[in-house]
Amino acid sequence: MAGWVWGMKDRSVGTGSRRPGGWLVLAAVLVLAAAAPDSENTGRVAGSPTEVAGVLAGCGPDYYQFPMVSTRRVPGTGNATGVGEIVFANSPFGISLTEDGSYLYDFTVRFERLRPARSGTYVVWTTTPELDQITLAGEMTDPASFSGKVAWNKFLVVVTLEPAFDPGATAWTGPIVTRGMSRSGMMHTMAGHGPFEQENCAAYGYE
Repeated sequence: MAGWVWGMKDRSVGTGSRRPGGWLVLAAVLVLAAAAPDSENTGRVAGSPTEVAGVLAGCGPDYYQFPMVSTRRVPGTGNATGVGEIVFANSPFGISLTEDGSYLYDFTVRFERLRPARSGTYVVWTTTPELDQITLAGEMTDPASFSGKVAWNKFLVVVTLEPAFDPGATAWTGPIVTRGMSRSGMMHTMAGHGPFEQENCAAYGYE
């Protein structure tokens, strides 16, 4: 059996493992084919992590945006609309990773018609879809926008109204003003679809 296999490799067109340089020739052919432009979309395979990040960024801002939905529970926020957007955190390697290997993102949320808090302050949090992990992102001193970091692939951004900003807080205590789920979270739940139509999509961060 071994002799038959080697024999088949010997009869290959210069790419058998026993032919000198055979694998190098095959590798060169594959690299050239991968880098060749696509006649339909003129695209090509990125050659470095930095280029990969550039290709992902080229998908357009809408690809990484998600709606921020008001709960209408806080006076002055019922007519507020917002959008969140994520990008890979800056890195000389194109993509940033945390110590445990998770992606590190920069996120920004922007709002329209969100009035300043009448009392207290707006605080921004990130949490997993299961709400089993919560991280304080910071105080939103400008009701029009906020920028922070998140280290989860699937996450929610939650804005709450707190009596005061506590940099040591581990969870919110005030009412939720608005919240949104990252687009990657769409692969997490089928709430509001099929046999789960009785579920309220807005409860999971969808409109």
